[in-house]
Amino acid sequence: MRVGCPKEIKNHEYRVGLTPGSVREYVAHGHEVIVETKAGAGIGADDDAYRAAGARIVPTAKDVFEKADMIVKVKEPQPTEWTLLREGQILYTYLHLAPDPEQTRGLLNSGVTAVAYETVTDERGGLPLLAPMSEVAGRLAIQAGATSLQKANGGRGILLGGVPGVLPAKVAIIGGGVVGLHAAKMATGLGADVTILDRSIPRLRQLDDIFNGRVHTRYSTIDALEEEVFSADLVIGAVLIPGAAAPKLVTREMLSGMKKGAVIVDVAIDQGGCFETSHATTHSEPTFEVDGVVHYCVANMPGAVPITSTHALNNATLQHGLQLADRGLKAIAEDRHLRAGLNVHKGRITNAPVAEALGYDVHAPEAALNVA
Repeated sequence: MRVGCPKEIKNHEYRVGLTPGSVREYVAHGHEVIVETKAGAGIGADDDAYRAAGARIVPTAKDVFEKADMIVKVKEPQPTEWTLLREGQILYTYLHLAPDPEQTRGLLNSGVTAVAYETVTDERGGLPLLAPMSEVAGRLAIQAGATSLQKANGGRGILLGGVPGVLPAKVAIIGGGVVGLHAAKMATGLGADVTILDRSIPRLRQLDDIFNGRVHTRYSTIDALEEEVFSADLVIGAVLIPGAAAPKLVTREMLSGMKKGAVIVDVAIDQGGCFETSHATTHSEPTFEVDGVVHYCVANMPGAVPITSTHALNNATLQHGLQLADRGLKAIAEDRHLRAGLNVHKGRITNAPVAEALGYDVHAPEAALNVA
């Protein structure tokens, strides 16, 4: 198969779909790899590094899309890329379609077969291709929140860990999954007073064991959520419903009860955000203020640390990518975890939460692929 890797064009997106090391693996499997020139510049990998790994360098993204049977990216295709996709081609990347009707229409019209990293599953029911970026985003959320809390950046002017004789900042983390766990690790490491809210008692027990009392755990009710949000200096939105739009857990009305200069970091913004007042921002202009509360809602947070993020992502995506390159649609048809990643195929939506969020009919992946 001819595998293509274009340069990412989203605002301040420095990651790349394939590292030179991953290219070498595809080539070893007998595949041809085409990489757009300077695609790896953001991670310090120049064209010579890709050539040495066996890739062919082409001058434009159009060359990659025209020649490749499978496109490997990081972020969802942008409008200028939708028109370059075609039926019979496999797209393998993050999509986050539920809050993005325009991209969904673009993919449906193209006829492409789109496999979304964020809905591929594993034997434990986890999301193995989403997990590494959730780890990065969870940790970055605390760094971003700590910076946003500085007075010069519009925040309250409070240090997360405090100092001897001065109380630390209060951090409320909504959601105890991968993002929440890693945000809590960073926040406690800096000395903050941390509470995690979740609706899974087994998960709260697990978190209590992990942190051995260094983090407060609390079952998430409306009352509990309001109390924690109102008392927090920093609120991290770490809620995920796989494939679906994030629920709006913190309303506009609740902002009036928050401290002036408090900060919210909405890590769920890729799925539409879990704060009613959230809208996607970029690394160029990461924050905005509503009712005196600073919002950080960058939709590609891990892009800020592309070397860490790209290598972590490739570690997770490589094996499934090789399956797709080796066996094409048969890999999706015969592997239920890859089938869970199939979101769009030949103008049809094959992921139920995406279809429900956007008002489309859903076509079972097995039926769409004509799997008996």
